[in-house]
Amino acid sequence: MNIHFIGIGGISMSALAEICLNKGYKVSGSDSNESYLLDSLRSQGAKIFITQKKENISDDIDMVVYTAAVHPDNEELIAAKEKNKLVMNRAAFLGQIMREYKNSIAVSGTHGKTSTTSMLSAIFEYANLDPTILVGGNLSIIGGNVKIGNSDHFITEACEYVDSFLSFNPKISIVLNIEEDHLDYFSGITEIKASFNKFGKLLPKDGYFIINGDDENTSDILHDVKANIIRYGRNTDNDAIIKNIDFDPNGYGIFEIEYKGENLGKFELSVPGLHNIYNATAAIIASIVSGINLDTIRKNIKSYNGVGRRFEVKGNYKDVLVIDDYAHHPTELKATLAAAKKLKKSTLWCVFQPHTYTRTKSLLNEFSEAFYSADKVIITDIYAARESDPGDIHSKDLVEKLYQNNVDAIYISEFEDIVKYLSEHTNENDLVITAGAGPVYKVAEALVESQEN
Repeated sequence: MNIHFIGIGGISMSALAEICLNKGYKVSGSDSNESYLLDSLRSQGAKIFITQKKENISDDIDMVVYTAAVHPDNEELIAAKEKNKLVMNRAAFLGQIMREYKNSIAVSGTHGKTSTTSMLSAIFEYANLDPTILVGGNLSIIGGNVKIGNSDHFITEACEYVDSFLSFNPKISIVLNIEEDHLDYFSGITEIKASFNKFGKLLPKDGYFIINGDDENTSDILHDVKANIIRYGRNTDNDAIIKNIDFDPNGYGIFEIEYKGENLGKFELSVPGLHNIYNATAAIIASIVSGINLDTIRKNIKSYNGVGRRFEVKGNYKDVLVIDDYAHHPTELKATLAAAKKLKKSTLWCVFQPHTYTRTKSLLNEFSEAFYSADKVIITDIYAARESDPGDIHSKDLVEKLYQNNVDAIYISEFEDIVKYLSEHTNENDLVITAGAGPVYKVAEALVESQEN
């Protein structure tokens, strides 16, 4: 079978393409920009086009897979339909793949999906269970964003955007949290919760719905769910109770879990922040119901030391520690900056690149209250991603809001100018965090590299 992927360079699409190559299918695909992911696919035999035009849909293509970001007027999509090719969106295609595995785990939630999926991957991989893994980041233990296993275990992220995860076929589903996001698709929190409820209803009766019981929105997603429901959190009415939380000098979490009345003992992490204690608890419970030995889980969760763009240490600029994080929602920013504050550095700088006009506008007030842990904030231009500029929101609007909230914030448009500003104004023992889902990580990399020049 010949399969063509429209948008093959995306983190998830490239992983699906690699799975198909591994299964012996012929793979082609198109994208707008070159990347290391495309180089990897080429080396495995994929044919890649760096343009999207109808000529790419040759007669010998049997199936076309496309991402949610592909618009109906896309030349390749139109050509595929005109030629009566089998056309399937990414989520539906992934859902079909999941059917082949007895223990498929889908990790959902507004925040923390990549970290939690990576924690699960570490637990299963180090337990020699040989899982197939799809993760939305560069995970060093699998050498990238995908690993083709040879077992009945399948681990993947599950995003709610455009209801993508409703095409999945999980045995175990995790809901880390639910907040307003993707408001270019959802009308608000009520519609988002309805989508997560449908996600829970996908589970079979012998499946597991593992949810953050401390999250105020998760109690509304449980009706008519057939699967076993397991709530976790610090509140004592949860099935799995997080207790005796502490942090080591690096900000790494140490905690205990009481599960259904039994104390499972102490767990130690090698990643910082309270949010990662919650992420780890979800991964631990999913591993327990998958039949993994508790001591193995305890050992393997400590071995997990992070994933690319999640509190990733990029290096040092002179005596300034430079970290990059994917945080692009107010709650994520609060958690990341709170974790950074525990490192007890001198001045905490945050360079933030807002992600999408819709999110920036709809959550402007929430963003304006997300930076209190930072001492100094630099805001750069909004990363448009899939959107066009509506002209009614700008990064300067966020800076003005932050100024009103007594946050020391400035606007700098160009990355090169941000690097220059940081090199001139940071001091010994400061900490710089670049944050956002766009290419703001380049600021961190350029700052570290500038020391070498």
